[in-house]
Amino acid sequence: MKLIKYLFCLACIAFVVISCEDDDVTAPTIVERDRTEQQEADSDSLIDYLSSHYYNSEFFMTGTNHKYTDIIITELAEGEDVPAGHTLLIDAVETHTTTYFETDYEYYILRLNQGGGDSPRFTDQVRVRYEGSLVETGESFDGVVTPIDLLMQGVGFSGGVIRGWQLILPQFSTASSFMLNNGIVEYDNYGLGMMFLPSGLAYFSSTASGILNSYSNLIFKFELLQYEEVDHDSDGIPSYVEDLDSNLDVLDDDTDEDLAPNYVDVDDDSDGVNTIDELMPNAYIVDTNNGGTEPVLGSNEYEVSRSEVNGVITINTVIVMDTDSNGIPDYLQEDITINYNEEEG
Repeated sequence: MKLIKYLFCLACIAFVVISCEDDDVTAPTIVERDRTEQQEADSDSLIDYLSSHYYNSEFFMTGTNHKYTDIIITELAEGEDVPAGHTLLIDAVETHTTTYFETDYEYYILRLNQGGGDSPRFTDQVRVRYEGSLVETGESFDGVVTPIDLLMQGVGFSGGVIRGWQLILPQFSTASSFMLNNGIVEYDNYGLGMMFLPSGLAYFSSTASGILNSYSNLIFKFELLQYEEVDHDSDGIPSYVEDLDSNLDVLDDDTDEDLAPNYVDVDDDSDGVNTIDELMPNAYIVDTNNGGTEPVLGSNEYEVSRSEVNGVITINTVIVMDTDSNGIPDYLQEDITINYNEEEG
């Protein structure tokens, strides 16, 4: 079980266990640190680390398809100059900022290869290889050597990744191509890099005995190989589109205020007609035997399924409708209840 996916869930389970204990047992009161104050301390720690460690930069100037295991980070000894062919991390990383839980954060990216494919959104599923380690000790606490699929946005306490991953992986691209070679999938020109995260964009106050302490700053080496667009509730609207306020958070978008965010709500406006039925169905037939090419979908059109038989591809899509042309889709308006999948009597 990988921490990147499950640690928050474990913390919640631990809370439930404590809550169910004998009422005579007094559980210790944990006062969470102020996020702004913690970020100031975390920022100092990260900058100190980046200013005192270097990586084997010359190695990545030649060759292709390097692995995350090829990245070697070394601490600069007192009085030592950075060796030839290496670069101090502080001179190589990109500095990015974000606001999370009303706190301004800085995080850092070492971009070794952008990747030649498309980029995932923060709600998608990604296929990655990675290793996570602690800034404070350098100890590795998590990782996979065989590609693993991870949902970046979970449902409730199931799945999902830390905020830093949601911010950084969409800034890279997946592999430009892949092929099966002797039963092993080989990827070409994929995203490769490192991320340096303050605790507030990681697990913050959560702990895991013997693995992570509270307020740990983290480092991840990673390879971004593939991604798959996710529609969590299968309502025809990709989950990233259900981030109505474009703040990279789908948990606060709940049109009908029924406590089920739109991305997991099959009837977003509670009008009695499921969202999928308030979208106009459409289909394309692409005969590749006769040189047929895939259609370019409109900005309000989304693919829901596809199949291929003997070189003939059937692509099913849905089109978002705005019957009254007021800029609000029908599926988000309670007073519009047109069902495009209902058989006419």
